[in-house]
Amino acid sequence: MTLKEAKQGMTLRVDSIGESLLKERLMTMGLIPGVQIKVLRSAPLGDPMAIGIRSYNLAMRRDDAAKIEVTQVG
Repeated sequence: MTLKEAKQGMTLRVDSIGESLLKERLMTMGLIPGVQIKVLRSAPLGDPMAIGIRSYNLAMRRDDAAKIEVTQVG
C-alpha cells in the first residue's frame, strides 16, 4: 500500500520511496526505509496530510505520499 492510501491513526513502516524530486529531502528528514510513522490527520479537503515521524510532525502532499510504499504494523 502507499502512504496516500493510509487512514488516520494507522502506524506504518516505510518500505521504499519511489523516485521523485523530494526523495533526497525526505530521506534527509528521516523518512527512510524501516522507520515507523503514524498518520496523524488530513487537512479538511484531504491535502496535505500530517504524519508523525520520530520526534516531529511532517506535512506532505498526497501526490508525494503516493510514491512512498508502506506496510501497516499496528
